Amino acid sequence: MTMKITVIGTGYLGATHAAAMAELGFEVLGLDVVPEKVELLASGRVPMYEPGLEELLRQHVAGLEGSSGRLRFTTSYAEVAEFGDVHFVCVNTPQKQGEYGCDMSYVESAVDSLAVHLKRPALVVGKSTVPVGSAERLAARLAELAPAGEEAELAWNPEFLREGFAVEDTLRPDRIVVGVASAEAEKTLREVYAKPLQADTPFVVTDFPTAELVKTSANAFLATKISFINAMAEVCEAAGGDVVRLAEALGHDERIGGKFLRAGIGFGGGCLPKDIRAYMARAGELGVDQALTFLREIDSINMRRRSQMVQLAQEACGGSFLGKRIAVLGAAFKPDSDDVRDSPALNVAGQLQLQGAQVTVHDPKGMDNARRLFPTLGYADSALEAVRGAHVVLHLTEWREFRELDPAQLAQVAAERHIIDGRNTLAPESWRAEGWTFRAMGRPSI
Repeated sequence: MTMKITVIGTGYLGATHAAAMAELGFEVLGLDVVPEKVELLASGRVPMYEPGLEELLRQHVAGLEGSSGRLRFTTSYAEVAEFGDVHFVCVNTPQKQGEYGCDMSYVESAVDSLAVHLKRPALVVGKSTVPVGSAERLAARLAELAPAGEEAELAWNPEFLREGFAVEDTLRPDRIVVGVASAEAEKTLREVYAKPLQADTPFVVTDFPTAELVKTSANAFLATKISFINAMAEVCEAAGGDVVRLAEALGHDERIGGKFLRAGIGFGGGCLPKDIRAYMARAGELGVDQALTFLREIDSINMRRRSQMVQLAQEACGGSFLGKRIAVLGAAFKPDSDDVRDSPALNVAGQLQLQGAQVTVHDPKGMDNARRLFPTLGYADSALEAVRGAHVVLHLTEWREFRELDPAQLAQVAAERHIIDGRNTLAPESWRAEGWTFRAMGRPSI
């Protein structure tokens, strides 16, 4: 009999995982407590922008013409418990309001709501990013509440999705990590991931704490690498160096590598900032806070780059934002996404507006989300319209279409030709050739 899979939580992680499991050949039932989201997904649409996801979803959602029919959605925990053999928990774990710690309420609610309906053996698999120690506590809670008792087992299988590449990362992951308490749980997860394992994807089997630590440690390392090169950018600005050439030279060292070494206004999004803060908070609870004090400086460097961009913009405006129009190219925290959570671009735009500037934002995919978060900012339907009448242009999200902009065309509509590259991806020579004053973080002015 073919194993049946459920996915609890159909946000960015859950919707991708559900579609990917159907693609791998399983019958899948996705659950969300928001009826409108379930209706949207059941119609073959997704509530976020993720390249390739909607197309994959449409190939499998039941009732759509030409689909495999292997994927359905519901709001019923009872239906999920009756249907599934393996239940993936993919709900959000945001930062607590006013604290660094992780808000576990969504995960706890999902486990509790599912457990009371589990009347037969099942494997519940956590994919959410949680503080170390959570899985052990949730496993005991699951066994306590489930009518099936200890036959309702828990495993932890952290996700490593990159927004913009989530479908590829799910179907062809660079590694699969599973924290298990029994050989049977390991066997089940090997069956779930049989196709990736046939393609020689590494399969790392650990205990609960190690599996939980892998994701937070990976994000802490990536955040450290980004903030390291941004710290070097600060030194380059003071010494007259070029951080782009510095990063290039460092990247040739195979021990370091070139990825995540592009200096700019820093990282944002729904993962790295809140994950490193939750990691610090948990280390403090465990009595080893000194082990992660360096992450405080990583966080500080990251936030400082946003303030530095505001300062550069102020200098370009002659020392005051009053009466100045500023075009901000970018709203999403990264390209190929509409995610504006803790977006450095929007943070900078908001700071500029608070200091008196008239700010107009354009982003290829993130406009609707940006409007909901910052309704008082100005928005334009194209980069050209955003730049029209602007005294300064800020490039803050590295979309490909921004790299391909024509400096001569923009020069015709801008009030003044000042551009600041907050992502170090534009070609200074082409902009300067059209009379633009070009600045980039960590690079010489000329």
